[in-house]
Amino acid sequence: MFLGLEWYWWLVILVLLIVSIPFKVKFMKWWNQREKEKKKGQTGKWGEEDD
Repeated sequence: MFLGLEWYWWLVILVLLIVSIPFKVKFMKWWNQREKEKKKGQTGKWGEEDD
């Protein structure tokens, strides 16, 4: 078979990819919100890093 894998392994990989898409979308939304919060927090400062 293709790349030495049986057909059912490709089916498993496909299912895992389909299941992971909503998690990726949720992560991207969270990441964008986090970046906006960081930028909003930096306005009015002199660019120091506050940890």
